Amino acid sequence: MTTSRTFAGLDAPAVEAWLTDNVDGFAGPARFALVAGGRSNLTYRIDDAAGHTYALRRPPLGGVLSTAHDMSREWRFISAMAPTAVPVAPPRAYCADPAVSGAEFYVMDFVEGTVLADPAAAESLTPAARARAGEHVVEVLAALHALDPEEVGLEGSRKGFAERQLARWHQQIRNSGVEGAELALLDEIHAALAAHVPPQSRGIVHGDFRPGNMTFGPDGTVRAVFDWELSTLGDPLADLGYLISLWQEPGDDLPEGADPGPTTLPGFPTRDELVARYARITGRDVSHLPYWIAFNRWRSACILAGVQARYLAGVMADDGFADQVRARIATGRLLGESAKEALEAAGLG
Repeated sequence: MTTSRTFAGLDAPAVEAWLTDNVDGFAGPARFALVAGGRSNLTYRIDDAAGHTYALRRPPLGGVLSTAHDMSREWRFISAMAPTAVPVAPPRAYCADPAVSGAEFYVMDFVEGTVLADPAAAESLTPAARARAGEHVVEVLAALHALDPEEVGLEGSRKGFAERQLARWHQQIRNSGVEGAELALLDEIHAALAAHVPPQSRGIVHGDFRPGNMTFGPDGTVRAVFDWELSTLGDPLADLGYLISLWQEPGDDLPEGADPGPTTLPGFPTRDELVARYARITGRDVSHLPYWIAFNRWRSACILAGVQARYLAGVMADDGFADQVRARIATGRLLGESAKEALEAAGLG
């Protein structure tokens, strides 16, 4: 992490002036540091002269699909979560004027902790803390799904969540130029998913609920859930299916070149233990979970197939991510195949 006042995507002097006018307690001059960049939203750490630390989030600089990287959606959802039992970084202010720094952005408090993005991060936790991390992830998910959307000020469609999601991601792979055998497989899975949509309930869906989008304390408790850009109203089991579809265990088959995830370290609960804990806490019927696991593997495969198509088309240039993308493409193929296997195992193929 480097500290500067010059960044692509951030006009530090203009942002500092805006913060002075819009964030209570902010005191300049401030120090800015890029925390995360690349393919996701850009995140900057801001340390002001009064000792306060903030995080600023804005979209990436290019290659953004029309429905992706929605800052206003993130702001709306974290603002709704702030007074609830769901831990989020306290929201501070939203800037809807792209003239300030080239794009809309929002500012929240910076929450220190460990983001479980890879095994190296998980190694900083003891096995007991890893066990607690798995437990608390489920407790936080249950707290999110216990909320009534209207009571926390969120409104949205009451019907057709699965149908809307299937249509959206099916169209995305065509917009991305996916073709050939991969398109045929994704089309086949889409048809099976569309033909077997289970009864749906309604709640708040994070859309990207995984340890890599949270920060944890040293005891394994979740301090904040980030990345609400895909959040919507729909069937809460979609979140559980996504979490389970990505939760790795020791001994899982991985595609060549893909690295094991953080949850393969000793101490983390198994997938079955996570599901049992969620069912016990929420009282929800999880019998349709295999559908949502297959759906989320298919959705992830669509995303990664789109990345592959854009690279093969040469529209993403040589940005230093080629090796990482090749591993992700291999993962995407495995996800597509495993989505089909999950449907067949559930009798839906």
